[in-house]
Amino acid sequence: MRWPDRDFKTAPAGLALIVFWLGALLAGCAPAAVVHSSTSRTPAGRITATPFLPIKPTATASVTPAPSQTPGDVLRSRSPTPTAKPGIWIADYIPGELRAGLDPPPGFDWSQAREDALVRLEVGGERPVGQWVFALAAPFPSLIDGVRSQDILRSWKGEADGPFAGQPLLMESRTAEIFSALWGAPAPGAVEALSSQELLGFAWEHRPSWAIVPFEDLEPRWKTLEVDGISPLRKGFDAQRYPLAVTFSVEGDPQVADAFRALSFEETILANRQPQKLTNLLMTGVTALVRATAFTMERNGIAYPAQDIGEVLSSADLTHVSNEIPFDPDCPPPNPSQADLRFCSDPAYIALMEEIGTDIVELTGDHFADRGPEAMRYTLDLYNEEGWVYYGGGVDRSDAQQARVIEHNGNRLAFIGCNGKGGGYATAGENQPGAVACDFDWMHQEIGRLQGEGMLVIATFQHFEYYSYYPQPLQIQDFGGMAKAGAVIVSGSQSHQPQGMGFEGNTFMHYGLGNLFFDQYHFCTDNACDDAFIDRHVFYDGRYIGTELLTIRFVDYARPRWMAEEERVELLDKVFRASGW
Repeated sequence: MRWPDRDFKTAPAGLALIVFWLGALLAGCAPAAVVHSSTSRTPAGRITATPFLPIKPTATASVTPAPSQTPGDVLRSRSPTPTAKPGIWIADYIPGELRAGLDPPPGFDWSQAREDALVRLEVGGERPVGQWVFALAAPFPSLIDGVRSQDILRSWKGEADGPFAGQPLLMESRTAEIFSALWGAPAPGAVEALSSQELLGFAWEHRPSWAIVPFEDLEPRWKTLEVDGISPLRKGFDAQRYPLAVTFSVEGDPQVADAFRALSFEETILANRQPQKLTNLLMTGVTALVRATAFTMERNGIAYPAQDIGEVLSSADLTHVSNEIPFDPDCPPPNPSQADLRFCSDPAYIALMEEIGTDIVELTGDHFADRGPEAMRYTLDLYNEEGWVYYGGGVDRSDAQQARVIEHNGNRLAFIGCNGKGGGYATAGENQPGAVACDFDWMHQEIGRLQGEGMLVIATFQHFEYYSYYPQPLQIQDFGGMAKAGAVIVSGSQSHQPQGMGFEGNTFMHYGLGNLFFDQYHFCTDNACDDAFIDRHVFYDGRYIGTELLTIRFVDYARPRWMAEEERVELLDKVFRASGW
């Protein structure tokens, strides 16, 4: 069954009457002794082994006293002997959020030893009070996307297997204790325990490397790996099917444990991953529904370009599209051999943007002004009718400069963008529609203001177009300036082929994603324009926590498909090398 994510609550105060109870029960209900010890590096003590998959909470019978009884009545009725208070033992590895504010209620004392306790708070069991999700992670420039749960368990046991064979699992010592309680002590050398401050830096310095980290400790320079095809970064994540989800429960004498749980936790379950705090944003590269792309749409159907990738795009919480082209009711039929670069799209093509679930439209593109002011205003009216947010262009300069704020699941995202080429490409003026030219001093100040108000700023460019995997010096300068100003993501919308990436602190910079829908099939050297990225950015509880790189390859002038594994590895290797990784 699913356990709801709710806020942790400490024990109610009305337990003063639970003073004399259960003395007689102590002699007959003590659990078997299991010794637990650990060092600062890896757990050394032997803990009773449990199955590899964490024990999941299951429905159990509640205490069923007479209708007039409360859990406190049950406890008082069990012990007439006041010679000793029943002990509560809490495992050292229990997360601080779960034990915060927890005091022994009247009639209870803390127990120093598990074997002496009548009630225990530990992993597994049937009276859950917490569920913790852990992520399997690697440094961001990893070519490996996921592993099997068997690979993790075999590595834990010292049996080299899987894509990280021979590499120790990195983790904090408390995480190591938790999984030792689940799987038994790790084999010598199978685990490297580090402090939370050391973990990420050590992993980057010792690539290839992998680590198990609590979900709340994820940050952008980690790449979250799938385990058995499941990632905690994604919507629809099911902790019950995920091998690295751990249940913490109150255990011991059944009636006493039931009553203690009811009184101390009020049947609540604390979770470190709550879906109502998660936001997925998909960001895409160039869209230009013109020439051979539009001609293919006319022949195969307007939604044809989305045939393979549309479901993923439309299922995101938020989907960004950088559409460079204005819609114009007087647009002529598409010509795949069109010689000039003055573009427009038939208004009917907006159905493709609907098909992929567009929420945000970037207007920083070079061609927004190709059909003049009336076509731009007409296009903006279409977007407003759809209820889509647009930015980076607008009815005038003030409108185009304005950052657009979207709040989703408590995450406040601010989108701001500009055209780095200026001139005739960026026509937004005091009374003129168009893309807005970059005013870096103003943008840096505005990004800082937005960040100061608690927003997660996403800054995007229509920058100069370089047909190269390697980011160029001017890109590095301009993207870095946005990052230093406080943007959490800086993304290039201009590139027709994939380009490199970088980090400025925890800011992720992607210099160019490539095309989403545009007719440069087999156009570039080595067919580099056939490939592209779609970036899935993930936000949780007001923080940017990571990015998944989705990879596509064009099959014709209009339609991309998802890459096969070997194609994906080849692209990632090229781009990571170009990024200096």
